[in-house]
Amino acid sequence: MSKILVIDDQKSIRNTLKDILEYEKHEVVLAADGPEGLEQFTSHKFDAVLLDIKMPEMDGMEVLEKMMQTSPDVPVIMISGHGNIDTAVEAIKKGAYDFIEKPLDLNRLLVTIRNGLDKKELVTETKILRRKVSKTYEMIGESEPMKKIKAMIDKVAPTDARVLITGQNGTGKELVARWLHEKSNRAGQPFVEVNCAAIPSELIESELFGHEKGAFTSAHKQRKGKFEQANGGTIFLDEIGDMSLAAQAKVLRALQENIISRVGSDKDIKVDVRILAATNKNLQDEIKEGRFREDLYHRLSVIIIRVPSLNERKDDIPLLTDYFNQLICQELGIQPKTFDPSAVKALQAINWTGNIRELRNVIERLLILCSDTITEKDVKAYSMPLE
Repeated sequence: MSKILVIDDQKSIRNTLKDILEYEKHEVVLAADGPEGLEQFTSHKFDAVLLDIKMPEMDGMEVLEKMMQTSPDVPVIMISGHGNIDTAVEAIKKGAYDFIEKPLDLNRLLVTIRNGLDKKELVTETKILRRKVSKTYEMIGESEPMKKIKAMIDKVAPTDARVLITGQNGTGKELVARWLHEKSNRAGQPFVEVNCAAIPSELIESELFGHEKGAFTSAHKQRKGKFEQANGGTIFLDEIGDMSLAAQAKVLRALQENIISRVGSDKDIKVDVRILAATNKNLQDEIKEGRFREDLYHRLSVIIIRVPSLNERKDDIPLLTDYFNQLICQELGIQPKTFDPSAVKALQAINWTGNIRELRNVIERLLILCSDTITEKDVKAYSMPLE
C-alpha cells in the first residue's frame, strides 16, 4: 500500500481525492496549504504527492522546490485550474513528475500516480543494486598483509601487466582482480570473468573464443567468446589451473599475438585484452605433473599477487565483522546488531579453513539466529554448521 500526500486549499477536492485514492487501496494524508504540506512531507515518508499550484501563504511551485531539495525521488504531480503550457513546463523543470489540469480526469490521474509509483520503485531498486555492487567490491582490512596487497594493486593496476593471483578458496582473489580492473586505464571497459573450473573441458574453447554456426552439433548460430566480449577491457580467468591443455595452447597464442580464432573458423580476430588469472593450485606442481604449460605460466605470471588466508590476517576480523554486520542486516532489512567484544575475540580464535567466505556465512548465521547482542557463547554455539 502506497502512502500519498494531497496538498490542496479546496476541501472538496481534498476529500474527493482521498475517497478515490483510498478506494484504490492507497493510504492518504491531507494538507490544506503549503506550510502544512511541507511539515507533513518532512515528518513522514511518502511514495507520491498531489500538489495544487495556486494556494494562499505559499504556492505550489515554492513547495515543489523545497520538496525536491530534500527528496528528489518522490514523484510530485502538480494539479491546477489556472495552468497553461508555460506553467506546466516550469513545474517539470523544477522536478515535478507530471502536470494535470483541473477539473481532474480521474482515469488519467490514477494512471499518472501508478506510473510515478513504478518509477520511484525502479529508482529505489537501482540505488540498492548499485550500493550492493559497490559494497561487494570493497577491500576490508588494515593488517600488514592487506596493506601490501593494496599497495601492490596501486602500483600494478595502471599498467597492462598480466597478473597471476594465487591463494586458497574464499580468500578474495576475484576481489583483487576487480580492483586491478577498477584502478586501471580500462576501468570504463568490460570486465569479463570466466570460471575455468565450471566449464566442461570440451566447451572451454567455445566459451573463450566463440564459435561459428555449425562448428559442432549444438552450434546453431555464431557466438562471440569471452575474449571478444572483453575487447578493450579485462578478462579474468579464474581457476586457470583447471583449464585443459588444448585451451591453454590457444590462450598462449592470444597472449603472444593478441589474436584469437573462433571454433570452426580459420579467420584471425585481433583483440586488445588485459589478462588476469587466478588459481588455488600450485602451478609449479601442476607443471611438473604435465597438467599445466610452463610457457603459459611464465606469460601469465609477470606479476604474482598472493592473497593471504584469513588465518594470516586475523587482525582484520573486527573490521570484517562490522562490515558484514552492516551489509547483511541491510540485505535482510533489519537493524545491525551488536557484537560483544568477547564475541569478536571468539571469532578471532577460530581456525578459518573456508576463509572470508566462511566468516561471512558464520556472521549471517549469527545475525539470523541470535538476539540483538551477540555474545561469545553465541559464537561458540553457531560457528559450526547446524546439524
